[in-house]
Amino acid sequence: MGWWQINADTLAASRFVLSPFAETFAALRLLHSAVAAHPGERAWLDARLPGYRARLAADPVTARLVRAGLGMHWNADFLTPTPKDGEPFEETVARVRTADPGEARTHLTVSLAGPLPAVLDRDDLPERAAALLEYVWTEAVRPDWDRRRRVLEADVVARTAQVSQGGWAAVLDSLRPGRTRWLGDSRLQVNLHEYPPREISGAELVFVPVTPKGGWVSWEEADPDRYAVVYPCAGALTDPGARTVPASLGALLGSARAAVLVLLDSPLSTTQLVAVTGQSLGSIGRHLKILLDAGLVERRRAGRSVLYSRTAAGEVLVAATPWGRGELRDRPPPARSFPSA
Repeated sequence: MGWWQINADTLAASRFVLSPFAETFAALRLLHSAVAAHPGERAWLDARLPGYRARLAADPVTARLVRAGLGMHWNADFLTPTPKDGEPFEETVARVRTADPGEARTHLTVSLAGPLPAVLDRDDLPERAAALLEYVWTEAVRPDWDRRRRVLEADVVARTAQVSQGGWAAVLDSLRPGRTRWLGDSRLQVNLHEYPPREISGAELVFVPVTPKGGWVSWEEADPDRYAVVYPCAGALTDPGARTVPASLGALLGSARAAVLVLLDSPLSTTQLVAVTGQSLGSIGRHLKILLDAGLVERRRAGRSVLYSRTAAGEVLVAATPWGRGELRDRPPPARSFPSA
């Protein structure tokens, strides 16, 4: 397994960062695999795959670059520059474009775990990679970036609340279960790959959510003081289809109020509920008051935010709904834990 040595001060100073570039690279990986994690992703793939595949069919070199760069177990490092807080997509992709061609080829041999194909023995690989990422951003991510950003922000709020409740160890264990784990003795397991431990105490460490499944870690040899763990959001926020309110619960509470209760499997603020549901702030406030008075949700403060989540009684009510039957036959019940992959 791969792990990083990290002291308490570095972990305490770490933070969550939103990155449109990381979201774009995650979308590229999803297009490459064409394997949907839920119906919402399936609809997204059905709409985007024809154009993506047509573009690669017209550019065989880039098509081969993608297959090499997204190796079986490891991304080519030059494709995943470490995100910076507040950095626009254009600035991050420029770091891909200006990568050293020789280093890019070296990174590809690592991701391939073998020799570089002759077709990729060329100096324009960073430019080709950047152009493809710009295509994915423009055609597949930017059109719904506002929605994606709301999902990512909701995940960060939930994770931050989890830190205040269970500490960093609980958060790290949940980012990518089975891959990320707090090992104790100042050791953070970051994946299942076998490579020497890295001492990152004193470095900048960021955690970056993305909406597609999967994740990766990144650092840059030229800037060894910055590290990132990219992890997937999950839960009802990630899949718009997962917000479907069962008819029986809607009949009991009203469809709009039931939708709020279903969403609160992870702590959310009123602002996030407004953004996700499309309901007005006044409507959300009324629904939350009724659910609070009924003992189905609870609220607590996390920093400047007031977060709402289901109580045990709310859990029982949602669990009693026939998830897995009727209109939800193909989906499992929403997880109670904080979003993770």
